[in-house]
Amino acid sequence: MVKLNKIYTRTGDDGTTGLVDGSRTSKAGARIEAIGAVDEANSALGLAAVSLDGEPAANVARIQNDLFDLGADLATPLGEVGGADFTPSEMILRMVSAQAEWLEKRIDAATERLEPLTSFVLPGGSESAARVHVARAAVRRAERAMAALASHEPVNPAALSYVNRLSDYLFQLARLCNDEGRGDVTWTPGANR
Repeated sequence: MVKLNKIYTRTGDDGTTGLVDGSRTSKAGARIEAIGAVDEANSALGLAAVSLDGEPAANVARIQNDLFDLGADLATPLGEVGGADFTPSEMILRMVSAQAEWLEKRIDAATERLEPLTSFVLPGGSESAARVHVARAAVRRAERAMAALASHEPVNPAALSYVNRLSDYLFQLARLCNDEGRGDVTWTPGANR
């Protein structure tokens, strides 16, 4: 259980922040950039959630919880506390493949309800679809930040898979929000030449 008695600690005033293993790292580092991008994506999802109801709202609530799991995973580098690999334990929270598989099932269910695309979709349409598209773009930024981190340090492959599937799910969810794709705004190549 998390218990926060004090919101400010002053320990980050020097431009560093603490990781799960107790080490401190620069707030400008790749790991913190990835964690921050995941937090930004989660905030964008929170904004999208206020325009959703029913199953989509429940799915987004579950995803927001998963994104906190993802942040915890990223905040736990491999090592003495983080373990020798990305296996979760009672003390180490890691993303697992079942989380991405859950998203894949939602993507497949959405795909069954949508007509195939005949053009690229512009972000927009209904207000709820536009909000979901903003969240999708934020998730893509988080994925890029995680890939940048992975080019220098080990990143849980299940975490990378999850964030990749999440942007795909949000694309399909935005289409569902646009009257199951009938309200999609499509790209017309060269329309304004």
